[in-house]
Amino acid sequence: MTDNADALPQLKLTNQICHALYSATNALIRAYRPLLEPLDLTYPQYLVMLSLWEEDSVPIRNLVHHTRLDSGTLTPILKRLEQKGLLIRGRAATDERSKTITLTDAGLALKQQAADVPAALVCQTDMTADQALELKALAETLYQQLQKAPR
Repeated sequence: MTDNADALPQLKLTNQICHALYSATNALIRAYRPLLEPLDLTYPQYLVMLSLWEEDSVPIRNLVHHTRLDSGTLTPILKRLEQKGLLIRGRAATDERSKTITLTDAGLALKQQAADVPAALVCQTDMTADQALELKALAETLYQQLQKAPR
C-alpha cells in the first residue's frame, strides 16, 4: 500500500478550514463554560439570552433568525429557560398560533450579572481587538456565503 497523502493535499486534515473552525468552536464553548456556570446558563442558553437582552418580547421565529438556532433546537432551550424563571412563552397578541418570548424580571436582572462575560473571555486569548473583529467578519462572510450556496 502506498501513501497518497502528498498526491492529494486537499484531503489532509491539517489543510481543512472546517477542522480549524470546528476545533476553535469547541475550544471557545469550553472556555465559556466556567464563565456561564455562575449564571446557570449553557452556551446555547446564553445565545438566547443575548438575543432577548437586545430585543425582548419577540416571536419565536425572530429568535430562530437572530440566534441561528433551528426551532427544534430552540424549543427545548426556551422550555429550560422558562423553568429557570428567566422568560415566559406566551401567545402573541396578533396571532394565537404564534408564541412570543418575554423576559421575566429575573431574566432582565441576569443581564447585569452577565456583563463581564465577554471581557473575561477576551482575556483568555492573545488576540487584538482588530484580529477579533477580522475573525468575526470572516466567519460572518463564510456563514453568509454558505447560506446562499445551493444544497
